[in-house]
Amino acid sequence: MSRVEEQVEAQAEARVEAPVEARAAHPLWTFGLLRSELTVTLRRWRTLALLAVLAGVPVLIGVAVKIETSGDEAGGGGAGPAFIAQITNNGLFLVFTALAATLPFFLPMSVGVVAGDAVAGESNAGTLRYLLVAPAGRTRLLLTKYATVLAFCLLATLVVAVSALLTGALLFPLGDLATISGTRIGFGEGLWRAFLIALVVAASLVGIAAVGLFISTLTGSGIAAMATTVGLLITVQILDQIPQLHGIQPYLFSHQWLSFADLMRAPVYWDDVVKNLELQALYAAVFGSAAWARFTAKDITA
Repeated sequence: MSRVEEQVEAQAEARVEAPVEARAAHPLWTFGLLRSELTVTLRRWRTLALLAVLAGVPVLIGVAVKIETSGDEAGGGGAGPAFIAQITNNGLFLVFTALAATLPFFLPMSVGVVAGDAVAGESNAGTLRYLLVAPAGRTRLLLTKYATVLAFCLLATLVVAVSALLTGALLFPLGDLATISGTRIGFGEGLWRAFLIALVVAASLVGIAAVGLFISTLTGSGIAAMATTVGLLITVQILDQIPQLHGIQPYLFSHQWLSFADLMRAPVYWDDVVKNLELQALYAAVFGSAAWARFTAKDITA
């Protein structure tokens, strides 16, 4: 009788597990997991606060330039972020200035916070084991986490760009604009280049996103992972400014970040932009693989 009961119980378990396995293999379930991760990430007050700060930076720059140059037709001086002297002539330049001002620290810091908390935050909250039982699988869950961070990279960049565009349109005139090469392009072409620059800036954050995700797999504390990622960002920025370290600077993920300015040339100068994208892809491959190796071997029961 006990043998019959064991067989009945095994069959019942098989019927329960079969749909779970089918669900795990179904592509729609993966999209559902990604949608859930995006929703959870974007609903956090920390994420909303970061986006609010990023949206406020272009407003502060625009208002400061407007106050500084009020009654001065010549515009501001050459000091400050790139393109800032041209803002008073064309509000579209505020997009380029805001991206140049936020890319060295504010944008990567925000990405570092989200990436550092991706896995370590779940581990600290005790929800990581339930996500893996759900059934996600470690590789699929890690890819979903990274896709979520990349989506935040794009969203954060677009928040800065859109805020700058709206502020520039309200405070300054719009129209044809001059490129770095001295030629003039139409407003529509300028908008297209602004969008292309925003995409390049978002792609420039791929490397720090991979580094942050890797650090997040090394610890069970979200705060420690975020602090380590931001600290590493600051360290790399300092190293990139020391002339004696010119030999290693081309390999730092931040070295070619401001190469997006070459997209404002006529014709566009692609060499440094391509180098930047290749470097970000290399960091994504190396640290993404390291994060996968660490996460797949990580003990989540502790």
